[in-house]
Amino acid sequence: MLQSMLSLDPATVTDRRYPLLFQTGETAYGKALTDAQHPHDFFMGLGINYARPMGEDTILHFYYAPVGDPALGPVAFPHRASAFELPQATLGHHWQDSTHIANNVVTVALKHKWLRLEASGFYGTEPNEGRWNIDWGPMNSFSGRISVFPAKNWMAQFSMGRLTEPERPISGGHAESHGDVVRTTASLHYTRPTGSGNAWSTSLIWGRNHSIDSKRDTDAYTVETLYPITRKDFFTARVERVEKDELFANDHDLEHQLALTAGSVFQIQAYTAGYTRDIGTFRNLETGIGANATAYAIPSAIQPYYGDHPWGVNVFLRFRLKPAE
Repeated sequence: MLQSMLSLDPATVTDRRYPLLFQTGETAYGKALTDAQHPHDFFMGLGINYARPMGEDTILHFYYAPVGDPALGPVAFPHRASAFELPQATLGHHWQDSTHIANNVVTVALKHKWLRLEASGFYGTEPNEGRWNIDWGPMNSFSGRISVFPAKNWMAQFSMGRLTEPERPISGGHAESHGDVVRTTASLHYTRPTGSGNAWSTSLIWGRNHSIDSKRDTDAYTVETLYPITRKDFFTARVERVEKDELFANDHDLEHQLALTAGSVFQIQAYTAGYTRDIGTFRNLETGIGANATAYAIPSAIQPYYGDHPWGVNVFLRFRLKPAE
């Protein structure tokens, strides 16, 4: 099977970012992105899959992709069933599923009944600011994942990987890249079809980044759910707790001052609730309008810079292909 996936993020996301409080990861105009989410590359996936049955219950699978998804982390947030009506990225994206767009990916997988084992090699550095190209690099990182399917509606995974220089260096500043990272993730996913033709989906996700250079561990936890109230009405919720160490990466003096008085890692909690309403079907497209609001709980040390009770609101118009009847 030949596979491709394209994104118009580079054409529609202005200023190389969209606003998202307490989000970090990657760069724009040579500076670290803080309180903003980067767009995805135009080429989100280009790959070839080959699967060969090895018996009644066993399948051997080979995958190669100039741009693709190695065996590390849960299903990424843009494609996760529990996040279909939450367009903004998770704050734990760079702890949990940011490798869903990697380069020079090769994966070998073996699935037997309810168990799947995978191993990948890939280029570990995340895409640069040139969102229209393919950021080719050597296969310098590796990962492994074990997935289990204990029942029809349940799926769980545990994965680990060593990423070589995942974050690109920041130009013209004091900050440097974080060096190599060992990433560990675990997740549990539940999806149950409903009588309305939709499905109730929930995910519990954990990710940890261990910095090889600093020996520091930071963690990110996510719980999210999508519940179809009716065939056309959807309720969504997401709760996150993330340990952030890059919020002041573009202000070296302030970052150093805070490190002396309050430490360099800040625990951010985010609580999101939203609603989406399908407003009609045009040909084979389902159209919906939705909104969600997020309230944050943050340490007192950074409240002078973010306020006592920071919050954010997203309003969006959604188009997606109508599923087959």
